[in-house]
Amino acid sequence: MTDQAHRPRYDALTVGDRVVARQFTIRRADLIRYAGVSGDENPIHWSDRIARAVGLPGVIAHGMLTMALAGRAVTEWADDPGAVEEFAVRFTQPVVVPDDDGGVTLDVEATVAEKLPAPRVRLDLTVRCEGEKVLGAARAVVRLGPPTTFDAVVSDH
Repeated sequence: MTDQAHRPRYDALTVGDRVVARQFTIRRADLIRYAGVSGDENPIHWSDRIARAVGLPGVIAHGMLTMALAGRAVTEWADDPGAVEEFAVRFTQPVVVPDDDGGVTLDVEATVAEKLPAPRVRLDLTVRCEGEKVLGAARAVVRLGPPTTFDAVVSDH
């Protein structure tokens, strides 16, 4: 079972609080793995030649991978993957992933934008890569409090 002592508390949060500051590294190998599990084998995600032929600066990360990493940062903060009730983003810039071992860094920050009726909060997310905003209108509604049924089932196995 998840330790509730680590769960964020509604009454302890204030609008404007920065609650997430997380970094992820995306490498070409991550793109290959993501393509395998998602079924999105579009060559713009693995071939510089094809990416450039269609007008991109190079191989780009899957948009849904970028979104998933932002979502992961929120679920880690909530300490319950079932607590995220709404999650939405707009893709504003591609995440170009170089052909090296270093990859690129995705910076995810979230602040409390609104305290909804207890125990829910709306978070506004800022997601940047190399200083450029790559997701716009990114936000999540999170229900705080005891673990969801989903969390309890996953924790018991």
